[in-house]
Amino acid sequence: MTTSTDAGQERKALGRPRNAQADEAILDAVLALLSEGQSAAAVSIEAVAAKAGVGKATIYRRWPNKEALFADAVRAMKGPLPELAGESVREDLIALITANRSPHAQRNGKVTACLLPEFIKDEELGRMHRAVVEPRREVMRGVLRRGITTGELRADIDVEMTALMLSAPSMIQSMLSLQDLVPDEGFAEKLVDAVLRGASA
Repeated sequence: MTTSTDAGQERKALGRPRNAQADEAILDAVLALLSEGQSAAAVSIEAVAAKAGVGKATIYRRWPNKEALFADAVRAMKGPLPELAGESVREDLIALITANRSPHAQRNGKVTACLLPEFIKDEELGRMHRAVVEPRREVMRGVLRRGITTGELRADIDVEMTALMLSAPSMIQSMLSLQDLVPDEGFAEKLVDAVLRGASA
C-alpha cells in the first residue's frame, strides 16, 4: 500500500529526468518474470515493480500500459541492430544473425516461448510484436535485395521466404535449446552458408 510519504516522493520525482538504470531494471524484470514461465497475462505491473525494486508509479510514468512496457522489453531483448559494412551479403547476413545470438539467448528463448501463444491470442500484443520485429526484418530484406542487384544472389529468389529461412532457425535454437545437436559456435556462419547454397547466383 502506498503511504502519503511515498506518494509525495513519487510526485516530486515527476520533474526528474528518466533514470536509465531504473528503465533497465524494469525491462529486465519483465524478461525475468517471463523467462520463469509466467504468461504475459499473468505478469502484472505490481509484480514487475516488486521484481525491479521500484514503485508502480515509476513504471506508469514511463509506460502508459502493459502492452507498451512489453514492447520495449521485447525490443531490449533483441538488442540494437549491428552496423552493416554493406560490402558482402554473406557478411551482412552473418552480422544480423549474430546480433540475435546474445549472451542471454537461452533466457530470451524462454521469454519468446512464453510470449508466442499470447501474440497469437491477443491481437494487440501481436501487433506490438510485429511492430518491434518488422524493422529488423526490413533490414534483412534490404540486404537480400541488394544481393540481387549486385548479382551475389539469384534474381528469382523469394525475398520473404529467404528472410524467414534465415530468421526462424535462430529462434528455434534458442527456444528448444538444441545446442547439443547444433552447437552455438559458428551457428550464424553455418546457417547463412546453408541458405546461400540455394540462393547464391
